[in-house]
Amino acid sequence: MTDTLWAPWRMEYILSLKDRSGCIFCAFPERGPEHFREDLVLLVQPHAFVCLNRYPFAPGHLLIVPRRHVAKLEDLKDEEYDGLMRLLRDSLRVLEGASHPEGMNVGMNLGRAGGAGIADHLHAHVVPRWNGDNSFMPVLANTRIIPEHLEASWKRLRPAFEPLPGMKGPLP
Repeated sequence: MTDTLWAPWRMEYILSLKDRSGCIFCAFPERGPEHFREDLVLLVQPHAFVCLNRYPFAPGHLLIVPRRHVAKLEDLKDEEYDGLMRLLRDSLRVLEGASHPEGMNVGMNLGRAGGAGIADHLHAHVVPRWNGDNSFMPVLANTRIIPEHLEASWKRLRPAFEPLPGMKGPLP
């Protein structure tokens, strides 16, 4: 007997792969602050930006993305690399203060074979972790349980990024 566990939110992702024209990571900062909430953008800096992952492994799963469209880390200019790594470091500090995780996963999936969902635009993942945050569901049912809605994560984390250099002003 097979149990069925519905995950209708996955269809949005499946269809978006077919409908995608252009790079979402290039578009997010350019669409402007009025779209940052919709795009889950938390902070934009000259060389990099941070947003929530729309398909997270845990609440507060961040993506740290260079502004320039490059697929390889070694293709970044020195100032772009420095900006990306500084924002990665600062994002870890922000998550530590805002979410109090017991650990974090940090990494990059480079290339399609390396597991990158968006292989043409380099990005780093920061996943806050807590002891016991994963139950049997991912192993037995290939299903993740996320205890916080993305909108709630954005509202909680956006003010925590305010002290960092970058966009300023009221929440959109």
